Amino acid sequence: MAAALLRVFVCRTSGRICSGSWGQQRSLNTGHGSRLRPRPITVLLVTGSGYLGYHFYRKGGQEEDGTLPSLATPTQVALYSSLPTRLLSRGWGRLNGVELPSWLRTPVLSLYIWTFGVNMEEAAEQDLHQYKNLGEFFRRRLKPAVRPLCASSCLLSPADGKILHFGKVKNSEVEQVKGVTYSLENFLGPQRTENTVPDSSPLSFRDRLMSSPDHDLFHVVVYLAPGDYHCFHSPTDWRVEHRRHFPGSLLSVSPGVARWVRELFCLNERVVLSGQWQHGFFSYTAVGATNVGSIRIYFDQELQTNAPRYREGSFNDRSYVSRGGEADGGVALRTGGEADGGVALRTGGEADGGVALRRGDAVGEFNLGSTIVLLFEAPKDFSFSLQPGQPIRVGEGLGSLRLAEDTQGAELNPAPV
Repeated sequence: MAAALLRVFVCRTSGRICSGSWGQQRSLNTGHGSRLRPRPITVLLVTGSGYLGYHFYRKGGQEEDGTLPSLATPTQVALYSSLPTRLLSRGWGRLNGVELPSWLRTPVLSLYIWTFGVNMEEAAEQDLHQYKNLGEFFRRRLKPAVRPLCASSCLLSPADGKILHFGKVKNSEVEQVKGVTYSLENFLGPQRTENTVPDSSPLSFRDRLMSSPDHDLFHVVVYLAPGDYHCFHSPTDWRVEHRRHFPGSLLSVSPGVARWVRELFCLNERVVLSGQWQHGFFSYTAVGATNVGSIRIYFDQELQTNAPRYREGSFNDRSYVSRGGEADGGVALRTGGEADGGVALRTGGEADGGVALRRGDAVGEFNLGSTIVLLFEAPKDFSFSLQPGQPIRVGEGLGSLRLAEDTQGAELNPAPV
């Protein structure tokens, strides 16, 4: 025993890793004395998290003083992007699927409800024991009629959350928050239009998307917090013709980060659904975030997000429009009924194809909070009925056409004869 203790003492003081018996001892000089060898991933996580925490602490103080925070430098963005958020998000996704013991479900879910202010009175299932894991709780369904559809608006909120920003798209640049923009072309990727425009055309990327010079291109961003209802719905009647999946980073999309990182939505993984509505071009994008690598689209079973086989910087396309009489991606199905927020998806005819969605139809879900970005063509007299930062729920109106409002007013108050 004494010999063993002496051997351990000698090894530790000399900086050697010893093994075997005292007589047949093998050693490796570490060259660092008694210091422990740091692990790169641990150091990266600790330093990166510490830096970001300090940055947002300072930024919060600046916002309280009323001064606008400065944008992140390329070095800061590179440091943030180097964190293994995709790996962490896959681990979080697996953890969400682990079945919780019955006795543990109530305390764990109650803590989550208290932390993020979840309104369980709206949940179709309020008994916490019925949620086998965290994933089922995140994807909980709502009671019937708790999300009525606004009849006076032509465009509805696709999700519960907070309005991050809205307005017109100018010079092919979109504002993710006031004063911080991203490139429309980088966000959507290259587009194929029915009316082929030569590359030498002076038309901008924005103008190439639209069907009429008398229209404008509008956008609205809805941020879903962790405590919000995580399913997202169709904001109007429209036809989905194409899906594009961009693998990418999974940075936080919270309002604070959106004010700090330029082109945040172009860096993150996202699924872009594009097609047509009654006024022309329409796109619906679900943006991933930290711990939200899983984006599910109900009518597209082929979609797999945050998968290791995808290479960042690329994109993957799928068309839902029929080709030569055979549908490449068109579907016709119904999941559930109106009572549980079920989705009714219909395929268009052979002339138009695609996936026909009606306002209020369920489109997909996140595993945690994230962001929905709508980009749509509309007449110039379209106006939003929103305020930046306001809370909003599925089915509430986003805006309407002034002409339609005037027509409704005339019907309600007819001129005297």
